[in-house]
Amino acid sequence: MRDLDRYQLDYGELPFEDIQAAYRRRHLLESLANHGGMRVLEVGCGAEALFLHYAGFESMHVIEPAEHFHAMALSAAGANAAIRVLRGTLEQLAPNLANHDFDCVLLSSLLHEVPDPAALLTAARTLCNRGTRLHVYVPNARSFHRLLALEMGLIKDVFEKSATQQRMQQAATYDRDTLETRLKAAGFDVLESGSFFIKPFTHAQMAILREQGLLTDAMLDGLYKLGRHLPDAGSELYAIARRSD
Repeated sequence: MRDLDRYQLDYGELPFEDIQAAYRRRHLLESLANHGGMRVLEVGCGAEALFLHYAGFESMHVIEPAEHFHAMALSAAGANAAIRVLRGTLEQLAPNLANHDFDCVLLSSLLHEVPDPAALLTAARTLCNRGTRLHVYVPNARSFHRLLALEMGLIKDVFEKSATQQRMQQAATYDRDTLETRLKAAGFDVLESGSFFIKPFTHAQMAILREQGLLTDAMLDGLYKLGRHLPDAGSELYAIARRSD
């Protein structure tokens, strides 16, 4: 069982994750702008709920099991009647949301962390119709920095868990093929998938370069866009899927 109290503390201390999360959010916002998303379900909002950055929603449901993150989202939502923040897991709360018609279900940086990803996807599928888009984000096992570690002899296999993955209690590691296979097995058709944000080094090394001023904002934006030229080597994987019937 995951220790959510420990996870909340470790997440706040993870170097470079704030920048990584910002580019993950940027990609998601660009995707929502292209595909639309008026009625949104965000599962696992973490430290910053999507409604703080995305104004294009008609209604936003947020599910967060960690007490501190839930409290932060609840406080940020305030009295906005269009936002509903619930504490628990999707598996627990999905039956209570069955009467809602969602345009988008967001599983951002979550599937690799839960102990039973099949159960999570099954719960998500119950809340999807053929028009609903499921957006999934996970770290990429074939990220540039993991491939570099492989060739340096630091890891024996790209699916080997790093120290950061173990600290963050991550249960699985995905590449593009295994992510698509997982989604198809759960009853989804994958409409689009790929990777973005080339990260040459580990989170800790990237943080040091950032602190020293060697890694500028322009470089970070370039690394984000570089994923267009290296479509399988980005640090983040994404997939957009819909329910198959």
